[in-house]
Formats: sequence, C-alpha cells, structure tokens
Amino acid sequence: MTAQLHRHFATARPLPLYVQIKDALRGQIFDGTYGAHDRLPSENELMSTFGVSRITVRQALGDLEKEQLIFKVPGKGAFVSQPKPFQQLARLRGFAEAMADQGREAFNRVVGHATVTADVTLAARLQVPEGSPLVEIRRVRHADRQPVSLDVTYVRRELGERLAREDLATRDIFVIIENDYATPLGHADLSIDAIAADPVLARHLEVAPGAPILRMERLTWSKAGLPIDFEYLYYRGDSFSYQIRAERG
Repeated sequence: MTAQLHRHFATARPLPLYVQIKDALRGQIFDGTYGAHDRLPSENELMSTFGVSRITVRQALGDLEKEQLIFKVPGKGAFVSQPKPFQQLARLRGFAEAMADQGREAFNRVVGHATVTADVTLAARLQVPEGSPLVEIRRVRHADRQPVSLDVTYVRRELGERLAREDLATRDIFVIIENDYATPLGHADLSIDAIAADPVLARHLEVAPGAPILRMERLTWSKAGLPIDFEYLYYRGDSFSYQIRAERG
C-alpha cells in the first residue's frame, strides 16, 4: 500500500508536501484500499516512504482528522473512521430503510405529536383549505445511537391520527403508509439549503447553537398523484450526507 501511495505522491501536482500526502491518503480511503477502522501506515513509515519530516506527516494526518476521515488512538496510530451515514437522493426511501442498507442501527425518538392548523404554505403543499386541521409529528432520527436529524412531518388529520397509534420509534412513515395503509408512493419534490442551528435544533441534535445544519423540504406524493406528507428535515452537517449520481444525458 505504501508503494501505491508513493506513486500517487510522485505524480501529484506541485502542492505543499503535506497536502500531497493528505490527498494520497484520502484517495486510498475513498477507493476502499483502507476500509473503516483499518490502521494507516505509522508516522515513521510515512516519513520513510515520502522522505519528509515528522512535522509534515503530522500536518497531513491532522487535516484528515479535522475532516473526520481518520481518528487517532494514543500509542496505536491513526485509523480510518466509519463513513458518515448517507441517503441517496435519487431513491425515495425512508430513513430506517436507508440505514438498514448500510448495516446501521436506526431508531426514532418522537418529541412531538400535535394537531395544528394549516397556514398558507402547508395548505398549498398538502392541497387543503387554509386553516384546515393537520397533524404535526416531530422525530429525532438516530443512526448508531447518534442523533443525525430532526424531522418535522405534516399530514392530514385523519392520516396523522392513524399514525399516532403506530410504532414510530422503529418504523418509517413511508413503510407504514405503503405496507399497512396500501397507499403506494410515487415521487417526492425536494429543495435543500443550509442554515445555522437555533437553540431548539441544537438541543435535539446535540450540537452547538450556530452549527451548520442541512435543511431539506420534502413533499411526497402518492402514486395516484395526491400529496401525502410534507416535511422539514434538519440534518447535522458533521454526521450525515446526501448522495446523488447525475447522468449526462
């Protein structure tokens, strides 16, 4: 593996030495040469391979640690971190379904379940008259026992009252709607932006106020073309990511 790293280093563009080492190691992590919890070459091995000082090696490893790609164990060395949990945007799937595909433990903590009235935005999304009763469900989603998102879901009252009797701690609303209520889902409309965590988000997601949060609005439609649920999804920027493949048509 060190020979591969050295070849990468030797052909790299003229950047500072620590950046070249960091990029070489990052490339080996991303292509699977080093998997989760694999030990990286020691500082001495990297110094010998690249002919650089210990300070240069430590700067490269320090940057990788800041990117949360590696973690250090005193006296044992540097190891590859477990990849962030992620979800594919190109597939309409529930959180638990996506985490199960990655072999991760998922559960939800329901922190709110209330009847609210539809404002202009919610009425337009769910195609109901303004002022209509809706049910709001708030869940903190966990992956491997770490909070990664706060999901605020709005549905029509009759659907929300049924969902109130379900096991929302371990089951996705999508799965319940399709399997238990025999309502196939069709597609979702998404929009994404970034915000700073307010005190409520900071408390639920266990981050500092002002921390970066990925916010998504998602309107999910049934296969028959009816709006089923509208959601605000707030994700920790440091512990979750979305992925998509974009084809050139």
